[in-house]
Amino acid sequence: MLSGRRLDLAHPSPMDIEIEDIAHGLARVARWNGQTRGDHAFSVAEHSVLVERFVRKLDPGLGPAEWMTALLHDSPEYVIGDMISPFKAILGESYKGVEARLQEAVHIRFGLKTITPAGLKKMVKRADNICAWYEAVQLAGFSAAEADGFFSAPPEGWRVKLVPLPPTEAQAAFLARFGEIQSAMARQEAAR
Repeated sequence: MLSGRRLDLAHPSPMDIEIEDIAHGLARVARWNGQTRGDHAFSVAEHSVLVERFVRKLDPGLGPAEWMTALLHDSPEYVIGDMISPFKAILGESYKGVEARLQEAVHIRFGLKTITPAGLKKMVKRADNICAWYEAVQLAGFSAAEADGFFSAPPEGWRVKLVPLPPTEAQAAFLARFGEIQSAMARQEAAR
């Protein structure tokens, strides 16, 4: 990693995970394998920030730990990239195992539950699908009807305009939101 850390993919240690490495990697991983409109790819970092925002909109009663879980939902992709679901299915359990071990190490590193609770996981997936719907329609050339067939249509009244950012800006946006959530988690902990 650029931080100088060495990450063992078979047995990732939480101590070898740095948020700067995650942000750097995710800002350079393209959603849709880069097959999108615009001067820049829509990065996993941008996608993650948006998914976290959608999770907060779907359930305003959630707290900072749940926000952080949503922000970091695709964090293993900073190392293994973003693969389309059909390809993940072909790779099977070996891929899922690597992804799960990385996700667990990230969660431990940032003080989250090692396994995302089922209800939160379902909500993050819904937000992820809503984001994918916007990406499909605005960036990947799908009609709204086509996107409806693959992803969750956004709730009535939601309006989002996607603008793919240069990697350095996507990285900064991800780190900024991480910092805001981390501060909220610290304030919540101090209030206990």
